Amino acid sequence: MNMAMLSFFQISISLLLCTQTTISTEAFAADPNDTTKTNNRCRAHERSALLAFRAGLSDPSNRLSSWEGVDCCQWHGVRCSNRTGHVIGIDLGDGGCDLFGVPGMQALGGNISSSLAGLRYLQHLDLSCNKFDNPRIPGFLGSLHELRYLDLSQSSFTGRIPPQLGNLSHLHHLSLASDSFVMIEPQPSSMLYTDDITWLSRLSSLEYLNMEAVNLSTAANWVPVVNMLSSLKFLRLARCQLPGSRYSSLHSNLTSLETLDISENHLHEPIAPNWFWDLSNLKDLYASMNHFYGTIPYELGNMTSIVWLDLGLNNLVGMIPPTLKNLCNLEGLSLDQNNISGTLTEFCQHLPSCSRGKPKTLFPPYSNATRSQPAKLSEPLSNLTLLDLAFNELRGAVPPWIGEFTKLEILDLRFNSLHGVMHQGHLSGLKRLKDLRLSGNSIAITVNSSWVPPFNLEEVELASCQLGPKFPAWLRWQTNVDYLDLSNTSISDSLPDWFWEVFSSVLDLNMRNNQITGVLPPTMESMAIEALVLGSNQFSGPIPNLPTNLYILDLSRNNISGPIHVNFGDLLGLEMILLFDNAISGRIPSSLCNLSSLRLLDLSENELTGPSPDCVFNASQGRLQSLSLRNNKLSGEFPSFLRSCQYLSFLDLTENQFHGTLPPWIGEELPSLVFLRLRSNMFNGDIPVDLITKLDNLQYLDLAYNRLSGNMPHSIVNLKGMTQTPNSLDSGIFFSLGSEYISLVDYTENITIVTKGQERLYTGEIVFMVNMDLSCNNLTGNIPEEIGTLIALTSLNLSSNAFSGEIPETIGALVQVESLDLSHNELSGEIPTSLSALRSLSHLNLSYNNLTGKIPSGNQLQVLDDLATVYIGNPGLCGDPLSKKCPEDGLPDDTLKDHQHRSDDVFLFVAIGSGFVMGIMAVFYVFLFKTNWRVLCFAFYDRLYDEIYVQVVVSFNLLMRSIGRS
Repeated sequence: MNMAMLSFFQISISLLLCTQTTISTEAFAADPNDTTKTNNRCRAHERSALLAFRAGLSDPSNRLSSWEGVDCCQWHGVRCSNRTGHVIGIDLGDGGCDLFGVPGMQALGGNISSSLAGLRYLQHLDLSCNKFDNPRIPGFLGSLHELRYLDLSQSSFTGRIPPQLGNLSHLHHLSLASDSFVMIEPQPSSMLYTDDITWLSRLSSLEYLNMEAVNLSTAANWVPVVNMLSSLKFLRLARCQLPGSRYSSLHSNLTSLETLDISENHLHEPIAPNWFWDLSNLKDLYASMNHFYGTIPYELGNMTSIVWLDLGLNNLVGMIPPTLKNLCNLEGLSLDQNNISGTLTEFCQHLPSCSRGKPKTLFPPYSNATRSQPAKLSEPLSNLTLLDLAFNELRGAVPPWIGEFTKLEILDLRFNSLHGVMHQGHLSGLKRLKDLRLSGNSIAITVNSSWVPPFNLEEVELASCQLGPKFPAWLRWQTNVDYLDLSNTSISDSLPDWFWEVFSSVLDLNMRNNQITGVLPPTMESMAIEALVLGSNQFSGPIPNLPTNLYILDLSRNNISGPIHVNFGDLLGLEMILLFDNAISGRIPSSLCNLSSLRLLDLSENELTGPSPDCVFNASQGRLQSLSLRNNKLSGEFPSFLRSCQYLSFLDLTENQFHGTLPPWIGEELPSLVFLRLRSNMFNGDIPVDLITKLDNLQYLDLAYNRLSGNMPHSIVNLKGMTQTPNSLDSGIFFSLGSEYISLVDYTENITIVTKGQERLYTGEIVFMVNMDLSCNNLTGNIPEEIGTLIALTSLNLSSNAFSGEIPETIGALVQVESLDLSHNELSGEIPTSLSALRSLSHLNLSYNNLTGKIPSGNQLQVLDDLATVYIGNPGLCGDPLSKKCPEDGLPDDTLKDHQHRSDDVFLFVAIGSGFVMGIMAVFYVFLFKTNWRVLCFAFYDRLYDEIYVQVVVSFNLLMRSIGRS
């Protein structure tokens, strides 16, 4: 949700609160017939009913301490009639919800006792923003027939809304909102719902109805039912999963309706025709994020009372209709992120001329056309107080006409493609400016160092703008700033002396990702800061005592040193602590367990020593969801302070000196674990069976480089988190911290993992990884057949153990696996043929085992990384890609060569013999059939014989004579 939508919803909540206050005042007003006063205060049976009600509640902040004594009319939150003494009002909603709908520290708990049914004259009941244990809204509330005001919103109720509430015929105000417009905790599957909405039609006096985030997906008749409530002035059905209305021809009976909120219902239907376009008295219409499509209907011009119109984040097309000119009361218009055609200049020219000077808030549409900047924009909008052009992909330099909006209070140009220089001429005319939002651009703000701005800002968002290298001196005069974001602004300077004094009242301070030097001042404890984000800078020195109202602390990637001796135990509101990648030394203090609101703690990459803290989080308050202590020098056994951290989903103790056995209570006490990393420690003993059987959500298990022994548990079949592809929306800490954290610190886990034979850095995408790494231990026995049930695994590493037996055939079921390492074990037998079915496999290592037989073939197995080393160290293997051939494929290579050589010799001998025989046969043929040739041949041989004979005899005689003389 962008800031434009947030602003609109904040306005909506303001209107809601105003209406609540009005109706609450009416409900609490004295009886109109009350003309006399009486001393008959607090009826005894009603006092007893209240005490029984209180007995069922838990009150950690002691809000109900005044609930004692005789006169219950003096008790906190209780009001009685001055005339009769009867209890007519209970208001215990002042525990308060924050902006995101989360009950505060003052919230009540426990159960709502049925004793309240004894308060027959009760007119006003407000139990909102509490944490009751009742799973469902009590049905007995329907017996309180005098109720005019009922508010049960944000009080942890789930399940079906009791139809008995339809008996409250005098009810004017009903609020059953399941949560507010931004979720922090994951939405429960058993959210508040009603499968039959007809009971609402009996509330004929109802003026205010708020059922935000109540599941109405099965209430197909919701429009006709609501249409029967002719007295309605306020109707809020945002995020109710409403089915498509399809009531285009319905004649609306809601003639008194002034505010309608049906946003975020994803209706996926044409915006016209629709049932709400003839609500002529409507002042505020919120219909964003509904996937409405088509052109804006001409019927819009009939809504002449409209003041706020929000149709943002839909799929609307075309230009706004000319009937928009009839909306003379229009003050706010949001069409952002639609495909409204025309330029921004044309869009402004289509605004109603009768309301010129009235529009104060403008969220223009998102379209290709609006990216071009108009030459002038101020003429029809001279009274504009809020201009939101965020997320419109505007290009070029900041337009000079910005400085002509002299009444502008909020300027939002965030996340466009603006660049160039913004100088004093852009800002000097904006004397009323309170919020300057330029984040997400490449704007260089260049002003004189002596320039004194004419405005005094409350919100400064300049992330990613070019402000450095010197710290901007013009900020010295901004003494009322609540929110200051100077992150990633190229500042490489020390903070000026005046900084901490000028911004002593700032609530959110974000200067991460710069090169700012200096130390944190000792006076910080007295500051008002709630979110301190200074990560990725060059701050040094120790951490001073911090403000007690701090809820976010980010000093990561700095040069902070010294021990953690700050007043952490007093910072009860701390929800996020990021101190990783510093030089912090000493031990982790036991006061850590006092932080009942803590959700995320990252102390990795420091020099912490000693055992873990000797303390335990309170089971009812421990909200820790992510803990990283990796790469320190911590020792001792597995941290016992984690017991009862039932919400912990990410735990990283990698690269420390923890030892001892893994406690079996891990599976029992930490049921929400999704990522468990204990790599490179000295844990020994067996892998606890309970660690496997109880961790249903576990999808990342890294126990590598320890001293674990024993067998791999067959109960791995219980690891449900490894049997289905992970959904990022369900992945623990990564998506449950809320958008307010993401916008401030942009925190995702930064960890290195070993996969595909190498170490890699993963950030947010780790939520999609399903890994098991048990390498470099002393595990023995067979690899269990159940390994094939973990079909979502993307990486499996069992290398460097003592596993024996055969590789299970079921390993071929791991269709998602990309990296499989079974090397350096004692595995035997043949490689299962099912391995060739792993189409996602890109890295395989089966080296140095006792595997035998033929290597299976398959397309994927032929394109693996480093194919030459996959099978090395297994002398019994044969077949491609090895040079050793298998017997069933024919003779070995040497035998084949010898056989081929011998065949060549035989062929040669046969050829020579055949030639000799053929020659002899040719001579015989000539002698047999050619007489003349035969006579000549024999005569030639006779002469040749005689000559040779004579020559031999003569030579012999000569030789003998020579011998005789010698």
